[in-house]
Amino acid sequence: MLRQFISHIQQQHLFPTGQQVLLAVSGGIDSVVLAHLMHEAGYPFAVAHCNFHLRPGDCDRDELFVRQLAQRYGVPIFVEEFDTRGYARQEHLCVEDAARRLRYNFFEQVRRQQNYAAILTAHHRNDAAETFFINLLRGTGLSGLHGILPVQGYVVRPLLPFGREDIEAYAAQHQLQHVEDVTNASLQYRRNQIRHQLLPLLRQMQPSCDHAIAQTISHLQSVEKLYNTLLEPLRQQLVSPQPDGTVLVNLQLPFKDNQSQLLFEMLRPYGFSHSVVVDILSASQSGRHFYSPTHHALLDRQRLVIEPLSPVEERALPVVHITQTEQFNYRTLDWKSLPPTMALFDADKVVLPLALRHWREGDRFQPLGMAVGTQLLSDYFSDHKYTLIDKRSQLLLVDATDSILWIVGRRTAHPSRVTPTTTRLLTVTIDSHSIGENIV
Repeated sequence: MLRQFISHIQQQHLFPTGQQVLLAVSGGIDSVVLAHLMHEAGYPFAVAHCNFHLRPGDCDRDELFVRQLAQRYGVPIFVEEFDTRGYARQEHLCVEDAARRLRYNFFEQVRRQQNYAAILTAHHRNDAAETFFINLLRGTGLSGLHGILPVQGYVVRPLLPFGREDIEAYAAQHQLQHVEDVTNASLQYRRNQIRHQLLPLLRQMQPSCDHAIAQTISHLQSVEKLYNTLLEPLRQQLVSPQPDGTVLVNLQLPFKDNQSQLLFEMLRPYGFSHSVVVDILSASQSGRHFYSPTHHALLDRQRLVIEPLSPVEERALPVVHITQTEQFNYRTLDWKSLPPTMALFDADKVVLPLALRHWREGDRFQPLGMAVGTQLLSDYFSDHKYTLIDKRSQLLLVDATDSILWIVGRRTAHPSRVTPTTTRLLTVTIDSHSIGENIV
């Protein structure tokens, strides 16, 4: 395996072999094997480790193990600790995505500060297959189906030619110690469901499925390269950056049967979705505006004028004040005098604790007065003429189940409304100075 490892790095020119690189080491078997291979091959490297504090006791154990590993190899080590769950809440991410962002931000920061040539991770062939199915189930194009690339920017993955069985055999042969992450066995996570349920079933159906999947991923990577090569002349013909920072896109498109896909590819760098592309192609009136999370486009006859959106000012979420009233008279509630910063709920229909967050794609809401069913929050925004800036700044009050109780300052939810049978009143007040202009 060592010879194949060295040969793969040299043939693919994965990183400059004379320069020091940063090796991401969790303490698991994959990164321990990568560290041993790098040491045996004589490549200079340093170690980076993240303590996410997600598993009490285990994370500190992992950190100590990696520190001892770096000491054994006589290499520098960089360790960072994170409040991962707090960051996930702050950035409105799931814990997995929060950890991934923190991890790569930390690695890149160390790489720049220490001038390392690359960041090496221990992703292998099985990880690529799992990522293939994760993206397939989410819905994706060629860029999602090509799996994990061997090189992405400064991130290099030299173990992709090897499978989990190769890594386990190498670790056994060299009696390498490692630590186990107990969450790797949990079926709570989609990746583990694919690893422990889907892939074993596919191997039972087709014993050579690992090779077939790897071959398919390789073919898709080749097709994507060819696809992008053929697109480039069209991009130069249709997309014209301007000196003032705007971009002009010619809407007189070739390939009548595939215009939506072609325009999507032209607009992909600016974040426009497929649905917006369809709207652009069906629009007939100049002056219409279209938005992506980062850009604004104006339809001007047979062209689009695209410019970056002005950044939304980052603000700390306002403070929420909650009071419960056991005795009250429903008939004496003065609904008309409620300020837009206050909302009333039936305390028995709300799961505490409450939290504030911003809109996410796919959010649904049952507005007051809608007795049956729910509405996409994006449809509510459209009905009420929200601009993209309004959408991005609108605050939502959610309960512990992440159910939307209140579009702050606008509309409360029907299921948690106060009725004549309500016995406990929940009053929520939000500091007004940091809510913004969405309140009416």
